[in-house]
Amino acid sequence: MRVLSVVGARPQFVKLAPVADAFARDGVEHVIVHTGQHYDEGLSGVFFADLRIPAPDVHLAVGSGSHGAQTGAMLTALEPVLAEARPDWVLVYGDTNSTLAGAVAAVKLHLPVAHLEAGLRSFNRRMPEEHNRVLTDHAADLLLALAEVAMGHLADEGLAARSVLVGDVMTDVCYRVRDAVLAGGLPTVAGAAPGEYVVATIHRAENTDDPDRLRRIVAGLAAVPAPVALAAHPRLRTRAVEHGITLETGSIRVIDPLPYPAMVAAVLGSRGVVTDSGGLQKEAYLLGRPCTTLRGETEWPETLEGGWNVLSPDADGLADLALRPAPEGERPPWYGDGAAARAVARVLTERAIG
Repeated sequence: MRVLSVVGARPQFVKLAPVADAFARDGVEHVIVHTGQHYDEGLSGVFFADLRIPAPDVHLAVGSGSHGAQTGAMLTALEPVLAEARPDWVLVYGDTNSTLAGAVAAVKLHLPVAHLEAGLRSFNRRMPEEHNRVLTDHAADLLLALAEVAMGHLADEGLAARSVLVGDVMTDVCYRVRDAVLAGGLPTVAGAAPGEYVVATIHRAENTDDPDRLRRIVAGLAAVPAPVALAAHPRLRTRAVEHGITLETGSIRVIDPLPYPAMVAAVLGSRGVVTDSGGLQKEAYLLGRPCTTLRGETEWPETLEGGWNVLSPDADGLADLALRPAPEGERPPWYGDGAAARAVARVLTERAIG
């Protein structure tokens, strides 16, 4: 069996790592296509090295652009690659423009499409990620869901017959990296010792493109009575300059985006996380750190139970939320036990056509 994976952004590289390992163990021929959606070395190449992912077989080097231009460029570049490879499955991951482009390109060539992390919904149609999720799920032939809530969303949309619960491959890699980090000890982050700081990321357009909203968020982070290690995505840096906003102010200590193992280590050593990232919300939950999400909705409603994750769409009371103690009691294993990638390989093999 031949599987062609289409990836292009940091969360997809993380998901790819355990899947590539499972394919190698099972003798699955695996072709990796990197669209180049994230072309910065800190957001792309270093992830392949740090997560021990095989180098991409094809790098399309599409780069940045508007959603339409970027997705269109990917479609144009992907078509001949898929036509030549003729895989048994085109596997797309998550909710980026690379996800949608891979699905549409494969469908047009009558190639079977599997969507990993299917069924996630924020129900916010202003988010480009929500468009990508919904369109990809309805185009795909096989929907690989990570939790029962996602399976319910797919059933509500008439997609139950194509859906399989496999668990979350992010849990696989997060636990693997967590164990390695703990064995080696926690580092200082932005000059702060473990247990003294908060980790923050901001990158979504709804938070960065509105100057007033971004100012509120920065002011809230600056007022936190503890060091805030702000891992500044290129989009955030660019918008801050355009809006005349200084990021390094008050408690904020700006750092470069972290490779995945370093981000896991930073979260483990933190007092809490403030983010608008979908993936980091879940990583905080898996690692047992309180998360404050700078949005009005989340794809991970399970994390809201017990107060592990709190939504703060207006950044109100951010200084207090960021340092709230971790909830008491256990965290239910909503996202599996770390064996999802093996389930993905098994299901793709069982359902391969021909």
